[in-house]
Amino acid sequence: MLRALSLLLAAAAAGSSSAAAPPGTRQLGRSWEGRAIEVVRAGDRSGPQRVLVVGCIHGNECAGTAVTRRLARLGSEAGADLWLLHNLNPDGLAHRTRANARGADLNRDFDTFSQRESRIARTLILRIRPDLTIWFHQPQAVIRAWGRSRAAARRYARIARQPYRSLAWPPGAATRWQNGLGQVAFVVELPPGPLASDSARRHVEAVLRLAER
Repeated sequence: MLRALSLLLAAAAAGSSSAAAPPGTRQLGRSWEGRAIEVVRAGDRSGPQRVLVVGCIHGNECAGTAVTRRLARLGSEAGADLWLLHNLNPDGLAHRTRANARGADLNRDFDTFSQRESRIARTLILRIRPDLTIWFHQPQAVIRAWGRSRAAARRYARIARQPYRSLAWPPGAATRWQNGLGQVAFVVELPPGPLASDSARRHVEAVLRLAER
């Protein structure tokens, strides 16, 4: 199992740098300014768990896309049913802002769903009903969880070699809403700046290890 996982990680790191959309890409909708919001389905569709990974929700905290794109390069080789949403906030990324183009913090909008982007995420989550969801943020370099999601988050933190902290969800957070639905969802806060290759590899490994059970 560990050798097979090592080979998968190497394949993800050495994947093509082509800008072409990988197989399994589907458009979920468009941002306020009309940019496409897409999800990539990869891995084994009959795998033991359905896992959603969101690489970016705040436009100036997008280092997590390095993890989602490595996972996407695994294609059908990954053992889980992976749903990879690289960027829920493409307008924020374009403008280098935390908020979307309307000035809204999407991770405080999952109680009212007043924004187009958070409604797109809600539709996806209610449709696929993930067993596990991981939301990438920056720049605190810590894994955060509360309630039913703490055990999975602690295990992720051990594998990724990052600190763990139990912290109640703020109002309107995506994780608060999902945990209220009975789902397991937690936050991975990456360090500031681009994600180093060895760190990205550890996070890919953590996702795949959690997806095994």
